[in-house]
Amino acid sequence: MSHSAQPTALKMGIPIPNSKLGMWLFLGTEIMFFTAFIGSYIVLRVGSDGWPTSPDDTHINVIAGGINTFVLIVSSYLVVVAHEAMSQKNFAKARTYLIGTLLLACLFLGIKSVEYYGKFAHDILPGHIPENPRQAIRKVDRELESVVRSRFSAYTDAGVIEVAEANDFKVVVTKIEEYGAGTDAKNREDLKASAIVDVELFRQYMDLHDHMVSNVSMTVPAMGPAYTEARSKLAEGEKLPVLTLAEVSDFVTKLKQNEKYGSFVAAGVFDPHPVLYGNLFASTYFLMTGFHAIHVIVGMILFILAIMQGSKLDEKWTDWVENSGLYWHFVDLVWIFLFPLLYII
Repeated sequence: MSHSAQPTALKMGIPIPNSKLGMWLFLGTEIMFFTAFIGSYIVLRVGSDGWPTSPDDTHINVIAGGINTFVLIVSSYLVVVAHEAMSQKNFAKARTYLIGTLLLACLFLGIKSVEYYGKFAHDILPGHIPENPRQAIRKVDRELESVVRSRFSAYTDAGVIEVAEANDFKVVVTKIEEYGAGTDAKNREDLKASAIVDVELFRQYMDLHDHMVSNVSMTVPAMGPAYTEARSKLAEGEKLPVLTLAEVSDFVTKLKQNEKYGSFVAAGVFDPHPVLYGNLFASTYFLMTGFHAIHVIVGMILFILAIMQGSKLDEKWTDWVENSGLYWHFVDLVWIFLFPLLYII
């Protein structure tokens, strides 16, 4: 009786480790994720005539972006060398290059943090950017109000004046005026000296606020009997001149030049400057660079886990280092697209 040889069992699947296959599948979803962001940005950018491109409006630092591009490219090279060292069982060398990659990632985030600080310092944030003159005037009004409230908080927080409602400007101003004219030796002399100045700054704010609410030029009264009289003199169909951005700009400039409270205003009030599509630009910028930064941090965590093995780093971590390198190359590739789109074009 003859016996035929049993056929060799078939191996199903792709001849790569499951971990590597999983990483490629994951990167496929990540590609779709960032493709949606980049595609949406391109559509918005092309379809928005007047998109902000001036560095004075965007505070985009091309040099910083270029340095970060170089940093990521070098870090990707170090990952390749680290994986090669793992394949050669030179684990000490691999760990050294992983540390180098981690340091470059820290440098990337450091430079990006400086860029982000510039955006926050100039209030280039989604929802904060005026896109027309009226919005710019309102922004100045809000910022000046914030400065006044900050000055008034020195009195309310220190307990030198007692008010039931700190947001009630009329009551607070009355109390501060009384405090500035007081002679009680127990009161703080520094606040007593600044009371007159802070009240004067409040009057300036209220003058601007009243003109903004009434939408009348600062050359005419905005409230009270004088305003009513000015309106009564108008002919039928005639209107008082409206408040303009140029007037508000001059008003802010004079406030900042004032020796008594100019430093307060300069620190808290930006020069009124509308930027068309400014909020859309800020939203897309922070969305794309923010998510990219999150991916950088994830990649750093992967490297840290391998580095923490120290002398215990061995061939069992070869696939880990390779997969971490694949992820890092993807992070680098995404930045290669973001850099020209956000910084150069």
